Amino acid sequence: MTTTTRTARTGIRGLRDLRKRPGPGRLRRPRGGDRGQTSVEFLGMTPFIILIMLVLWECALIGYTFSLAGNAADVGARKGSGAEYGADAACRAGALKDLPDAWSGAARVDCGRGSGLYEATVTLKVPVLVPGLFDLDIDIDGEAGSALED
Repeated sequence: MTTTTRTARTGIRGLRDLRKRPGPGRLRRPRGGDRGQTSVEFLGMTPFIILIMLVLWECALIGYTFSLAGNAADVGARKGSGAEYGADAACRAGALKDLPDAWSGAARVDCGRGSGLYEATVTLKVPVLVPGLFDLDIDIDGEAGSALED
């Protein structure tokens, strides 16, 4: 390895080749050194990276459940308001029609007439990505109303 020394007055003063110079000024890499250190650090951080990814995925599932609950309630209210007979059955069928299997199993649908509106409330339970790791006992409600068609 070649190094240069620079001073303010004279510019480059000289070149030194440290490979040829014996003694304590010689730069050499210690045996073993840091070989494999990055791999060890990565392996140590891997469980934390996986845990963070699982938490982020669960947050995405919570947001998606909000979207599904609102959409299911909206569809149920529209189906119930337009049904000539069996409005409650039409509302329930419409609300559960497009729900994925992970959400439809524990879904609760409440339908009924309000003041000038047909109202639907859909309650969904947030599915857990890893059931044994943690259990979210969170219910998400979606509410919607549609004008009654007489």
